[in-house]
Amino acid sequence: MTFANPVIAGMHPDPSVCRVGDDYYLACSSFEYFPGVPVLHSRDLVHWEQIGNALDRPGQLVLPASTPSSGGVYAPTLRHHDGRFWLITTNVAPGGGTMIVTALDAAGPWSDPVRVAGVGIDPDLAWDDEGNCWCTYAGISQVRIDPLTGHVHTRPRRLWSGGPDAQAPEAPHLYRIGDHWYLLIAEGGTERGHAVSVARGPAPDGPFEPCPANPILTHRGTGRPIQNTGHADLVQAPDGTWWMVLLGVRPGGGTPGWHVMGRETFLAPVTWHDGWPVAGDLLPEMTASWPLCPPATEPARDDFDEPALHPRWLSLRSRPDNRWSLTDPAGHLTLRARDRSLDDPRVTFVGRRQQHPSCTVRTMADASTGRGGLVVRLDERHHYELEAGDGAVRVTARLGSVLHTMPARPMPAGPVRLRIDVVAAKPGDGHPRQEPDRVRLGVEHPDGAFEVLADLDGRYLSTEVAGGFTGRVLGMYAVDGTMRFDWFDYQPVPA
Repeated sequence: MTFANPVIAGMHPDPSVCRVGDDYYLACSSFEYFPGVPVLHSRDLVHWEQIGNALDRPGQLVLPASTPSSGGVYAPTLRHHDGRFWLITTNVAPGGGTMIVTALDAAGPWSDPVRVAGVGIDPDLAWDDEGNCWCTYAGISQVRIDPLTGHVHTRPRRLWSGGPDAQAPEAPHLYRIGDHWYLLIAEGGTERGHAVSVARGPAPDGPFEPCPANPILTHRGTGRPIQNTGHADLVQAPDGTWWMVLLGVRPGGGTPGWHVMGRETFLAPVTWHDGWPVAGDLLPEMTASWPLCPPATEPARDDFDEPALHPRWLSLRSRPDNRWSLTDPAGHLTLRARDRSLDDPRVTFVGRRQQHPSCTVRTMADASTGRGGLVVRLDERHHYELEAGDGAVRVTARLGSVLHTMPARPMPAGPVRLRIDVVAAKPGDGHPRQEPDRVRLGVEHPDGAFEVLADLDGRYLSTEVAGGFTGRVLGMYAVDGTMRFDWFDYQPVPA
């Protein structure tokens, strides 16, 4: 059977995976979004379902308004040890730091954080046969810690930093496999030079010898459709085969290529030769050597009838209880404004990741007591918004220091159906400066007709233009008064 890569589409970077019996669990970075660290479950490494977030309470995760976009929560490591899930990650926001949370069930609840002082980003946890816990982090440095208290028992010690001229050695993961301890790292930076390298040694603290075939996986300098490949984690399946989850991107358009959905999670096979892991080809279409489970059916439409939001929904830095409701009235998502601009980091916002190159998002918005609507967001300085309020609908584009508002379209009183179409460019239909996609914003009439108010170039909402580590998020917002949304619909559009 074949499967499609990425196995987790949309902004799911820095994946870390572990297996418990026949079940796999995976966690990713979340940056400035709340709740933090999405946790997903799979039975076949291919079909994943989000079951929770490890940092879903204000007491676990504090992201001040001063937290910049692409700040916040960086790469986690997820492990299962001694009957418990352990997750270590770093909040780089002011007042943050490295923390460990634990749970008996990966879906939660997760514990309050235990702080680990002096440990850098991309922390990893590994236990030896004597019960010692080793924390290895970007650099590549290591300390021995007590994971229950966060106490650091040893001074930091440098282990191995990849190739002699490698940029940004990071994302270490340490494993005991057979007679060796293996140290897997990323190097080359998380852009086009990204790569995976490995070393091995007799003990968790080394000394480590590098694999003569390093890097064992990279797409740098190639024309392959998947780029920026790195930040990998290894897992063994019940049938004895080995696999690697890693991040990558899918650039579109011509030079330099633009990716808009952020860094996604991909799956590659791993074999062993002379005691070294060998990564197989990483392709958009892969062949599975084991039966695949039917994918979980994810409803396209959320009618906001459940007592709580699904864990896929994101907010910016926090989600105060007094700023949103599912019961005022029942069956609606109500958002109450606290600031008057999407450029403000404290805007009231609820959204979800864009996970398909082409998609349509719609909502029924009631702006009778407020102003807000739909937005395609990359960060505070790069977003397209479709806003209802004051008897009109208007489109605003924020492109860095440029803010442009199109002429408003008068609308009758009552709820209005807002719609955004993201349309990917078809391969070969453009010249070298072809944009990756189009973003069309407008109003959908009762007969289904789509009145487009603006047709905008999607490259300006790409990482190559805006910078940073995140991808697009599509959602609803309020900037004045109270906005009510009856439903939200996300429909993938086949290529």
